[in-house]
Amino acid sequence: MKTVSLAILLAVQAIAQTGRVDFEKQKAEILDRYRALIRINTSSPPGNETQAVEYIEKALAADGIPSQTFALNSRRANLVARLKGNGSKRPLLILAHTDVVPVQREKWPVDPFGAILKDGYVWGRGSMDDKPHLTAMLMTMLLLKRSGAQLDRDVIFLAESGEEADPTGVGINFIVGQHFKDIDAEFAITEGGSATLENGRVVAVNIGTAEKLPARVRLVATGTSGHGSVPRLDNALVHLAGAVQKVGTWETPMRLNDTTRTYFEKLAQMSLPEKAARYNALLNPASAAAADRYLAENEPRRYSMLHTSVVPTMLKAGTGVNVIPSEAEATLDIRALPGEDIPVFYEQMKRVIADPAVRIERLPMTRPPSPASGLDTEMYKALGRVAKRMYPQATVLPTMSTGASDMAQLRAKGIPSYGIGPAATEADAIQHGAHSDVERLRESSLYQFVEFTWNAVVEVCVEH
Repeated sequence: MKTVSLAILLAVQAIAQTGRVDFEKQKAEILDRYRALIRINTSSPPGNETQAVEYIEKALAADGIPSQTFALNSRRANLVARLKGNGSKRPLLILAHTDVVPVQREKWPVDPFGAILKDGYVWGRGSMDDKPHLTAMLMTMLLLKRSGAQLDRDVIFLAESGEEADPTGVGINFIVGQHFKDIDAEFAITEGGSATLENGRVVAVNIGTAEKLPARVRLVATGTSGHGSVPRLDNALVHLAGAVQKVGTWETPMRLNDTTRTYFEKLAQMSLPEKAARYNALLNPASAAAADRYLAENEPRRYSMLHTSVVPTMLKAGTGVNVIPSEAEATLDIRALPGEDIPVFYEQMKRVIADPAVRIERLPMTRPPSPASGLDTEMYKALGRVAKRMYPQATVLPTMSTGASDMAQLRAKGIPSYGIGPAATEADAIQHGAHSDVERLRESSLYQFVEFTWNAVVEVCVEH
């Protein structure tokens, strides 16, 4: 710890003397703060994000950056810090969530909250989601302060709770609902993007500009209960099984938007001829169906970017092997494309099921509908310029997330928001990514991501 502290002190002195940031000299502090944040167990539930907030608050205060905490639940606080600019432009909001999903410790070869350095990776829950973003945003604030950067807009840092599991609204819903003036900004950057590594090089930088909307429902089938030895035509399980099969194989219409159209156009440009032809075929109504079917069978994530998806995820029925239940239910994880008319979609689903014994019950929506963020804004263009400077061989891809993030609440309030993320190989993203059994991030990717975040903020906030 003394060695790390000395390295931090020397790095601070170098910045103060030159006004520039040498990221080679920042590595010790970046790694130290990243590992410290991973070691704070903020699994949600229960969260305990206040422990992470206290760490961040102390780090900011040591460099003379004041902060405020806002809490609906004292154990799940949110932090807001602001560096003042000259006011010639509206603020930039940089945010990251402090909570992580739970772990199954028996799946991990290392302590999931040990932030273990092994094989060139940092291992730990939150090492991808969302502690690298939290580290990058914190370091950006510290480096802006130390460098004496002349800002032409305020930079606001929000460390928010409850992104992963927020049934009581302790995080972004609380901040947007009761403290919006403290985070109101022209643009926001947060999680929701990524970069792709191939043979040690970044070949693609994915900037999140849109996301699908969770619109989950429960299917409930009813019938007559009875003895399992006497078959019944109104067996609730049989009716439910039929309904689940119908919606689970329902091919909802393919639909492109500005983000996905640009994504597949650029993806085609960087792909080998066979794949390029397939991605280009998606853009032509005459050839789209065959290419779309290929994605469904071989590239399901990209298929989901083109469709409102309906995925059965939970079943509940029965009390005994010899008892016909009077009720059976299934939960459907529906992720709607931006602009989908949700009530109309539910009516379409009812017609697909076509069974009066099965009713559709809407579950509470956890996020508001939100528009896609534009590809022509100052922020999006700045992210693209930074990506090309740092990774000249990479293609910049606007991306629509098939998942959900707290950008939805910000976009719904009129703040164009963009997702960024550290680089990983496709194999690591699948096997060791967010919410996986064993999460990890390349140490080198951490340093690059912090530098990318810093450069993006400087690009839109520092007087040139």
